[in-house]
Amino acid sequence: MPFVKTPDQVLAVRLLNGDAAHTQLYGGSRSGKTFIILRQLVIRSLMSAKSRHCVLRKHFTDLNKAIICDTFPKVMKICFPELPYSLNKSLYYARFSNASEIWFGGLDKGDKILGNEYATMYFNEISELAYDQVETAYSRNAMKCEGLRNRFYYDQNPPGKSHWSYRLFEQGLNPKDNTALEFPEQYVSMRLNPAGNAVNLAESYLQTLQSLSRKKRQRFLEGMYQDDNENALWKRDSMINPYRMKSAPANMDRVVVGVDPAVTNKEKSDHTGIVIAGCKRIQGQMHYYVLDDRSIIGSPSEWAATAINAYNEFQADRIVAEVNQGGDMVEQTIRNVDRRVSYRGVRATRGKIVRAEPIAELYERGLVHHVGELQLMEDEMCDYCGFDGERSPDRMDALVWALTELSQRGMGSRPITVNHAY
Repeated sequence: MPFVKTPDQVLAVRLLNGDAAHTQLYGGSRSGKTFIILRQLVIRSLMSAKSRHCVLRKHFTDLNKAIICDTFPKVMKICFPELPYSLNKSLYYARFSNASEIWFGGLDKGDKILGNEYATMYFNEISELAYDQVETAYSRNAMKCEGLRNRFYYDQNPPGKSHWSYRLFEQGLNPKDNTALEFPEQYVSMRLNPAGNAVNLAESYLQTLQSLSRKKRQRFLEGMYQDDNENALWKRDSMINPYRMKSAPANMDRVVVGVDPAVTNKEKSDHTGIVIAGCKRIQGQMHYYVLDDRSIIGSPSEWAATAINAYNEFQADRIVAEVNQGGDMVEQTIRNVDRRVSYRGVRATRGKIVRAEPIAELYERGLVHHVGELQLMEDEMCDYCGFDGERSPDRMDALVWALTELSQRGMGSRPITVNHAY
């Protein structure tokens, strides 16, 4: 059966082919955004021989799972069933018979992919990206191809309104200094929601989204940018944004990886929160730096490998993992991957808000600095209130454990039982 675009996808393709250099498709979960942009990349590849295009995301591991192993093969099978192509699994690019290529890469390790020039750059899930990362990649959109105008494509489930994409696409402001864009007509966006893609979804999926909390429903069903929750401990404009930094200082006094393991490994499971943080004494005052968020939905071996890779990459001193759900199995899972890591199990007997309050106080004092944009974690921080029925804030939990370990150094090697505020 030939591929038939939904009415929303018809409008999206018209926008992707329009006059604007920068096109964003944003909206709810499973709304067909990624699918239709990847289809557009293939079409552009076929329009000009020897052209080169790329798909970029924050972490290559996420890109590999979501795009290379899932959506891209579906696009090729459904939209181009007779089109031959090869996939280079060493450098990770798809090559077509006209010698055009689509490259896949993560901006966390972007040296190889940003060594090329491209006619099209597609930034996938930009809610996870800092504007500095995107702006740095802009310089590689320099390939001159006959019959093609160079383009930038973007997609995301919209995060909070403080994200750079809201200022750029919705307010027409330069994210660097909040001045008006010189050519605002070059930045266009369209909202696509799962209701418009219902023909391609399981009947129960929309019902599942409708049963979410109001905030989650607004983001994943209605595809709306979010305001911060006034009842949450953290406020982005006063506690996070003013102290954000582009890079962390060298020679940290200490670095830890905080882990909040998920109980199950299914598509709708919680994430395993994995957050890396460090500390450094500056002019007699300890400052804390949140270096990255590597949270994933994955099997125990997958999240353990992700945590240990972060431990090695950031030369961390310790992995700190909550053991309420998994007990000794959490440590065993980690040591099955690498027995040499320094590990501490932590156990909580009080609620998440109580545990988080002392860490929020560090933020209020301007002592915690996020290095770059950590949007998904920040969304949890600025939304979670501890009310009954709220989904577990796994990234926030991992952050709290990491910063607690850094701010309470020297508590011994046995699991910590938190019976009171830190």
